[in-house]
Amino acid sequence: TGMKGTGRWTVQEAAEQSVAAPTIAAALDTRYISGRKDERVAAEAILEGPTDKPVVDKAQIIKDLQAALYCSKIVSYAQGLGIIKAASDKMEWKVDLALCARMWRGGCIIRAGLLKGIQEAVARDVELANLIVDPGFAADLNSRHMAWRRIVSLGIASGIALPSMSASLNYYDQYRRGRLPANLVQAQRDFFGGHTYQRVDREGTFHTLWDDSHKDIGDLAGRTAGEV
Repeated sequence: TGMKGTGRWTVQEAAEQSVAAPTIAAALDTRYISGRKDERVAAEAILEGPTDKPVVDKAQIIKDLQAALYCSKIVSYAQGLGIIKAASDKMEWKVDLALCARMWRGGCIIRAGLLKGIQEAVARDVELANLIVDPGFAADLNSRHMAWRRIVSLGIASGIALPSMSASLNYYDQYRRGRLPANLVQAQRDFFGGHTYQRVDREGTFHTLWDDSHKDIGDLAGRTAGEV
């Protein structure tokens, strides 16, 4: 697929910095799948997709697609800046994100008119936790997210893969929630491996004897040692 390795390095660095970058990872995965042409040709004769296509309004689709692409691009830039910021904070590099955006505007593979607003946003608040909570970009996302959802839903209903766009929307929906279902995952891990869990109604680390087949694991510290 002609990859130079930039996407792979970016996703690896995101994992190293514990920064979620699902849009970038989805783009990388898409290139990997694209490269498996022979497998996909064979699978096309075996696997089925939707046969009843949704009835849509072309003008509305075009309008929604513009909004969805804009939102997805904001989220993509937010993830990239998040990786740079995390590494900068960890290594004490003091990277100027506004200067990064300015340099990208001057000529780069990710050059875009959107970068002017990004440069202004990170210059206005150097402690900005995430680009999507900047008041200006947050307003843009809030006014367009339903169009974004319609496009992703349409793609799913039509059997058309929208990996990065749907990954961007999932990122947005996770980031905007104060509570996520990770506690359920913690409970599942405690069930099968005694890895303990935390509760939302009290402080501390807990373990449950879920049924008679579970034995007391004793010292909880041994189960949580080495976690990052």
